[in-house]
Amino acid sequence: MSEEAGPLLVVYDDPSDQRSLSLDDTSSTEESPDETRLSLETTNDAIPYMGQRFATHDAAYEFYSEFAKRCGFSIRRHRTEGKDGVGKGLTRRYFVCHRAGNTPIKASNESKPQRNRKSSRCGCQAYMRISKSTELGASEWRITGFLNHHNHELLEPNQVRFLPAYRTISDTDKSRILMFAKTGISVHQMIKLMELEKCVEPGYLPFTEKDVRNLLQSFRKLDPEEESIDLLRMCRNIKERDPNFKFEYTLDSNNRLENITWSYASSVQSYEIFGDAVVFDTTHRLTAFDMPLGIWVGMNNYGMPCFFGCVLLREENLRSFSWALKAFLGFMNGKAPQTILTDQNMCLKEAVALELPMTKHALCIWMIVGKFPSWFNAVLGERYNEWKTEFFRIYNLESIEDFELGWMEMVNSFGLHANRHIANLYGLRLLWALPFLRTHFFAGMTTNGQSKSINAFIQRFLSAQTRLAHFVEQAAVAVDFRDQAGEQQTMQQNLQNICLKTGAPMESHAATILTPFAFSKLQEQLVLAAHYASFQMDDGFLVRHHTKAEGGRKVYWAPREGIISCSCHHFEFSGILCRHALRVFSTGNCFQIPDRYLPIRWRRISTPSAKLFQSTPSDHAERIQILQSMVSTLVTESAKSKERLDIANEQISILLSRIKEQPVSLQGMRDVSSVHEVFDSRIYQK
Repeated sequence: MSEEAGPLLVVYDDPSDQRSLSLDDTSSTEESPDETRLSLETTNDAIPYMGQRFATHDAAYEFYSEFAKRCGFSIRRHRTEGKDGVGKGLTRRYFVCHRAGNTPIKASNESKPQRNRKSSRCGCQAYMRISKSTELGASEWRITGFLNHHNHELLEPNQVRFLPAYRTISDTDKSRILMFAKTGISVHQMIKLMELEKCVEPGYLPFTEKDVRNLLQSFRKLDPEEESIDLLRMCRNIKERDPNFKFEYTLDSNNRLENITWSYASSVQSYEIFGDAVVFDTTHRLTAFDMPLGIWVGMNNYGMPCFFGCVLLREENLRSFSWALKAFLGFMNGKAPQTILTDQNMCLKEAVALELPMTKHALCIWMIVGKFPSWFNAVLGERYNEWKTEFFRIYNLESIEDFELGWMEMVNSFGLHANRHIANLYGLRLLWALPFLRTHFFAGMTTNGQSKSINAFIQRFLSAQTRLAHFVEQAAVAVDFRDQAGEQQTMQQNLQNICLKTGAPMESHAATILTPFAFSKLQEQLVLAAHYASFQMDDGFLVRHHTKAEGGRKVYWAPREGIISCSCHHFEFSGILCRHALRVFSTGNCFQIPDRYLPIRWRRISTPSAKLFQSTPSDHAERIQILQSMVSTLVTESAKSKERLDIANEQISILLSRIKEQPVSLQGMRDVSSVHEVFDSRIYQK
């Protein structure tokens, strides 16, 4: 072994390491050849040891990287040293823990916003040093320094794979992702599909959604500035054809499109009645441009999702979200929702508090649950499904005391005391756990069935995206017209014979007022009310299940004022009276539910769009009315026998196939949308 003396050239792979990490010859001791041989004879080759030899420095790096992965950390190249002179080359290399060094202080730039990202560096001193030696004319590298003491916790094997150093997208997967992108599906859907294709558990791909988004960003081929111009032109064209179409936008200092939001006339009209509870979903992006996309959605009186508005943002920050909420309120004539459901986004949380101070802000449970596989699947392993069942049990509890006790028992049972996601969820429990939210109205959008319905609606909306400029117009078609399955669902609700189950006058009265969706919810409570006993107290009624001797709900009833309230807050939460209040009504010989407890938003009503259609009919719309009358007659006549139904189904299927082959127009579709409610109301009148 021979190394010539001389000045060393030191090069840092990361300049920020120069002052934050000091590794020199005093940190380890050079070993003699004899000691090296002893180490080779007695040491497991899976663990780095002094004097261990490698043919190249890259081989040494790969060896140390594999060792780090098994131990629960990753590594990076720290610095290289070489002799000052022609042909001298590298003589030493340092590889350090990924948490070595400290975060460099960046110079502030007022014109450019800074991202406050927390650094993972904590000054860890673990490292491996290799030195080049030459014996008998052959060069090799050997370990001359090694320290494996860390000042931070090492990751478990099922967690270490999430470190950036171990997240990779193969060429095959890249091609697959780009193919998916061309179809317009979301990144979340891409991940789900690839997990199914590779037969891996959720969260076990060698890359994350963020990695996929970064990949798509790097492959962007369209000119964003040109697309933005086309998008504005498209919005202006729609505005010319439909003066009730609304859109707002902002430009940056370079006069380029920064943010844009829009809403359709039918959406504004629907919001007048159904805008009491709103979901603002900001978890999606336009795939081709990786642009954050926000969608405002609500729930109509038939329990079906309705679209209120859409926004594209360049950045997800407080300023952008505040602008979006202000513009949305402007579209809706300044009417703020009673409640708004969003994703876990601190900037959005601040924006809601700032722009909607009187609105109750909560977190969408299905957006939280959608992250569970990546958060807990690897941590809990085989107990993941068991834990998820327990989570939903606790989530649906009625009292805060029961929730707190159940949460503590869950954490203890599954050993999640140190899990940061569990700690974060508990810290935000006032925003998502039902025991803390039951005094606020959510239109049933926190139930599992309705959350799936809304999510499916949003996915259909997103499927309209192709080029950015065409997105607004194509989304209009997706919004204004329910797909075939949605139309069938509405028709089934309209035409079904409502079955009365209790025979109570309250039930038959409510059946004539509420939509089938809302009535089914009230009917559930009416059936359950028969199983409860009521006891009159000095200050109201105590209502409890007939099998229980203790507990129950407190109901206050003022018959003269027509006011009733229950400590379970079911009416405040859903707009449907609870079994406890209905039991008190029955005890007090009340045969009709007071009007105030049959909310307009759950009634069989015509929306403003239907009234608008009635006052300003067009030739096209009149022909639609005639067609609807014929359809109504067709249904009536066909229902009279099985043979008639068979003929109708066969012929209508053929006719529908021919109709779908014909071209469509945007205006024609809107005429159809505006008469839907008229058709609904006529069916009810019959």
